[in-house]
Amino acid sequence: MNARAWKLATGPRTVAYAALAAALALGPVFDDGLVAQESEPYDIVLLGGRVVDPESGFDGVANVGIRGDRVAAVTPDPLVGTRVIDAVGLVVAPGFIDPLTSMGAAQMPSARYKVTDGVTTVLGLHGGPVDVAAAYDAMQAEGALLNYGTNVGHGALRSAVGLASADEEVRAVAATAEQVDGIVELARRGILDGALGIGFGLQYVPSTGEEEVFRLFEVAAAHGVPVHLHIRYLGPQRPVNSVKAIHEVIATAAATGASAQVVHVNSTSPRDISLVLDLIEGAAAHGVDISADAYPWEAGSTALQSSVFDPGFRERMSIDYDDIELVRNGERLTAETFARYRADGERDGVIVHFIPTETLREALTSPVVMLASDGAINAEGRGHPRGAGTYARFLRQYVREWGDLTLVEAMRKTSYLAAVQLQQASPAFRRKGRLSVGADADIVVFDLETIAERATYLEPAQTSVGIRHVLVNGVPVITDGVLVDGVRPGRALRGAPARGR
Repeated sequence: MNARAWKLATGPRTVAYAALAAALALGPVFDDGLVAQESEPYDIVLLGGRVVDPESGFDGVANVGIRGDRVAAVTPDPLVGTRVIDAVGLVVAPGFIDPLTSMGAAQMPSARYKVTDGVTTVLGLHGGPVDVAAAYDAMQAEGALLNYGTNVGHGALRSAVGLASADEEVRAVAATAEQVDGIVELARRGILDGALGIGFGLQYVPSTGEEEVFRLFEVAAAHGVPVHLHIRYLGPQRPVNSVKAIHEVIATAAATGASAQVVHVNSTSPRDISLVLDLIEGAAAHGVDISADAYPWEAGSTALQSSVFDPGFRERMSIDYDDIELVRNGERLTAETFARYRADGERDGVIVHFIPTETLREALTSPVVMLASDGAINAEGRGHPRGAGTYARFLRQYVREWGDLTLVEAMRKTSYLAAVQLQQASPAFRRKGRLSVGADADIVVFDLETIAERATYLEPAQTSVGIRHVLVNGVPVITDGVLVDGVRPGRALRGAPARGR
């Protein structure tokens, strides 16, 4: 065990958590004692499952009663329901929240792969549109299987003022003072229209100035919403590496008071994860509101035409051409095909094999890191397998096979940490990520002994196994492992900024 791991294992937060868990093991603790059977049957009763509430730390056998779209009882006492789901031998937990996908993943066909992976809420926090209100309205008019929400996106904001990030020449042009003013004002409108925060892809727009970032952090802090960042630099190569990029995030968050999340820290810091986590954990311990997310796959994914593959990428990422795989057909690239595809004017999605397993385990066992897929399966059935099997893979590896995390710790990472971060932006998240009286009835029931991903890099459009039941807002959407046809109980989770109006 290295020095960092020892600190985490023996630190005051871990000791306090262990004491709480020991106290809760004596018996369930439920909100306001609302556990008794009422005179009328519950709409749905989940009977005899292993109930896990990551907020209180409770992990024990109990019955769950649901009325409408809320949890109405969690108790060892018998409950009567109009519909009874036998959960004996299964885990009953809050539905998983995926903070790093897209709003579109709330609808079919992408939603099929999310919900069969236990996800009940999908969020587009990596980027987002400029016209947030229109995006929500369009989704609401069409209906959705899953709950959904979005950030306002920095890349889209730059495009709106004439700085389109997709064009290699344009993305090298810095914003003028007037354009920065326009970006900031559009971001403010997006937040007031319901964006959950601001999503950045700084590496994809390398001309973004530090003042531009600072002013957007200021807007987020003024309205009480977080920022989510793909950081400015990737990899360990000095002098501009992921450590320097983390310095920028920490300093800007500390100076503005904004809540900051470093997205997919496993892929931006694959070779220097220990120092990066030390910086994030240390800043958090000293009052900076900062966290991170990661996915449990040894490969990342992006567009071949992006700035990630600008000259010097092999040194920055410690890879060669044959570590790059085309999403559309699994072709591994050579120097010749890399140059041809990158210059052909087409947008090519690629999977990049470059993340050590040790990096993933270090990241996903950190107390400041939550789980996020950073992907979805498209209408053609293509994509990174993380879009279909992230949550099942995480539980299979980190809980069942490796024992790196307890089930309570894992459930904090799959739902609760995201809910806590986002409840500052939207009160709706105060009822997410929990399994206690008054919580939203977003619930996943799974078999810990069989849960596993089936998605692979060559065949990503495969549903996970072991997810037995899923409820979204109290509506069954997976029953006995089968997707229920014709239901659309998903809801918009709009931001409701509390300050700076």
